[in-house]
Amino acid sequence: MKTKTSKQRLLIVDDREDMLKLLKQVIGGKCSCHIDLAKSGLEAIEKVKDSDPDVVLTDIKMPDLDGLSLLRRVLAFDSSISVIIMTGYATVESAVEALKDGALDFFQKPFDNDMVIHAVKKGLERTWLLRENRRLQEQIASTQEQFGFVGKSTKIMNILELMNRVADTDVTVLIRGESGTGKEVAARALHQMSSRSHKRMITVNCPALPEHILESELFGYTKGAFTGATIDKVGLFQAANGSSILLDEIADIPLSIQTKLLRVLQEKEIRPLGSTTSIKVDVRVIASTNQNLEEKIAKGTFREDLFYRLNVVSITMPSLKEIAEDIPLLAQHFLDKYSREYGKEGLEFAPESIRCLMQREWKGNVRQLQNAIKRAVLLVSSKIIWPTDIPIDNGTDKDSNVITMPCLAHLPYKKAKEKIVHTFSVSYLTRALQASGGNVTAAARMCGLERQSLQRLLKKHDLDPASFRHSKASEN
Repeated sequence: MKTKTSKQRLLIVDDREDMLKLLKQVIGGKCSCHIDLAKSGLEAIEKVKDSDPDVVLTDIKMPDLDGLSLLRRVLAFDSSISVIIMTGYATVESAVEALKDGALDFFQKPFDNDMVIHAVKKGLERTWLLRENRRLQEQIASTQEQFGFVGKSTKIMNILELMNRVADTDVTVLIRGESGTGKEVAARALHQMSSRSHKRMITVNCPALPEHILESELFGYTKGAFTGATIDKVGLFQAANGSSILLDEIADIPLSIQTKLLRVLQEKEIRPLGSTTSIKVDVRVIASTNQNLEEKIAKGTFREDLFYRLNVVSITMPSLKEIAEDIPLLAQHFLDKYSREYGKEGLEFAPESIRCLMQREWKGNVRQLQNAIKRAVLLVSSKIIWPTDIPIDNGTDKDSNVITMPCLAHLPYKKAKEKIVHTFSVSYLTRALQASGGNVTAAARMCGLERQSLQRLLKKHDLDPASFRHSKASEN
């Protein structure tokens, strides 16, 4: 893959040698690229395969393979190559055909040199952008697979692009977002994508430690620094030397420690409690918060200068509401994960379950969705996960009788009522089939229905008794 600074390649194709030399002289003086020449369409095909040019400038009239055929074959080989057509026998039809088939531009001989040079430069830039985008997408796909990022929404793709750009730098990153949006996942990904990944990232849960303990944990202390300090203790910043440190929920650290943290970011050094000398540290700092730091600055509970030191690069993790189009992918990801983990392969979502998941309000964001799917996998008895199998309130069943209401608020009354009846029927009949092990006769008896009536209901609601059977015994 060529980089922006490496030499790009132009292939000029014409069956006239004097034209090849003229074009190379004209373009070579104005465009910073390597120029290859081909005297026929067939020779050009071989050079395209061998050298992967960025731009092909070709005549349209050639004896063995005309320019339009060459255009189609080049783009079939690599659609990012920019192809420019030139001809001495231009017609409106040939120009339209060339542009329709994907040519970047079309010129009639004799042509203005500046126009051709401009077209070649435009082609070089276009191809670089297309290939850079392709490279980035491949990198993002690799990041998704390696670090557990799931989703194809614009917001997630933009975050991954930004992370790819800054991961292997020492720049301080502030990760913001509501609880449950994956801030720690992003921090771990940044570390793993960097050259520091050979060392373990240190994570500090800032609100979990009282002020005097947090200070000694972060910066360490010397023997005799305070009562009970019987030995020297290495702080977490020193332990993270050569690696990364995540200051989780940094908004909650006390002002006194904020002052010392500012010194670390400015001077790249720490001073353990009780020490008179400073220690240089090479640490990449990543901070996260779900709070509004600007409001805390206004109230005087967070230092403004520390905020600007932390906020060199800011990554905001979106709420699940903002990336609702990713919910099906996330749900399937968690279903696959927990199905394997708990030995319950073969589970599937009913289509209405996915629709319901997309329309629910997930105040706990991805974490709440993850926990809901985990519980559903643990407790479901059949191979199909229905809306009633997925709790609203992560582990509580108090509202299970209205669990599908968030899915219905957008519907007219009649449609909503039909869906409620359908959901009730599916849930009721599912539990009856589960209890009877898929035996229709036994299930009908439990429901107080005739066997034929139950079979009609099962057909209406697309329920297959066979999927509930615990054995191969037939009940017909």
